Amino acid sequence: MTNTLLDIAFKAADDKRAEDIVVLNMQGISLLADYFLICHGNSDRQTQAIAREIADIAHKEGYEVKRIEGFDSARWILVDLGDVVCHVFHKEERQFYNLERLWGDAPEKFLAVDAE
Repeated sequence: MTNTLLDIAFKAADDKRAEDIVVLNMQGISLLADYFLICHGNSDRQTQAIAREIADIAHKEGYEVKRIEGFDSARWILVDLGDVVCHVFHKEERQFYNLERLWGDAPEKFLAVDAE
């Protein structure tokens, strides 16, 4: 189930042209979620569109969107899907917070979007 949700979130972010999508496997590292999806957009509008798409598609597929934080400021939007937590950053904020370094113990999980 988690992989399906992860795939849905990854594809939704990719569909809105999120940049540098990274998935960290948080199993055994954090109790917050099994996976962190981290990506960024280049404008407030794009960052909001990415977060909205992730939430909308997950909801349409029957998953609960537990909460969305930071949407109005559009600098760091957190979309909590339970087992998968999506961090959608504005480009400058992503460089500043550098979650990939912060959670450096977490192995990256590599996903690919199917060519259609």
